[in-house]
Amino acid sequence: MNKRKRKAMLKIAAIVTAFALLIGVSVFFAGKTVYKAVYPCKYTFEIEKYADEYGVPRALLFAVIHTESGFDPNAVSSAGALGLTQITPETFHWLQTKTGEELPDTALYEPDVSVRYGALFYSMLLSEFGGDTRTAVAAYHAGRGQVNAWLHDTKYSADGKALEVIPSRDTNHYVYKVTKAIHIYNNLYEKEFNQDV
Repeated sequence: MNKRKRKAMLKIAAIVTAFALLIGVSVFFAGKTVYKAVYPCKYTFEIEKYADEYGVPRALLFAVIHTESGFDPNAVSSAGALGLTQITPETFHWLQTKTGEELPDTALYEPDVSVRYGALFYSMLLSEFGGDTRTAVAAYHAGRGQVNAWLHDTKYSADGKALEVIPSRDTNHYVYKVTKAIHIYNNLYEKEFNQDV
């Protein structure tokens, strides 16, 4: 192969490589954009405010709201849970005994109230379960009493503090979804979550 042909081949190879790199970078950023559309950061003011106030990770609150209501402040579950964080009226009344407030159940449709009480509840659950996020998320779904019963069974918890096995299929799936969303939020918004922290 003469010098001219080799030079032409090298140019073509360089162009193909640059084009492939450009496509790769475009796909990477397009993928991130798609993920951000599926895992948005809505109600950021409320989430940051109450995450900081109650010492709850921002990614956890975003993940719970994403999983529970899809960021719909008017969401109502089949179990009667309301608002962004899908708190039941019964749990809401119990939480109000801790704050001294007396709000109507419909206040849970207000993003500020829903996020505040969701953060308060998670703060209490994380404290109760030694900071173990997975166990706290299970308690948010199945209830504190149920999780405490599981913790006393060595089939589900070796140390009585954290769940290794979640015997409820629904709760196990819920914990999986929230945990996955936490990882996605942390990866997508790492820079934003670490500002001013």
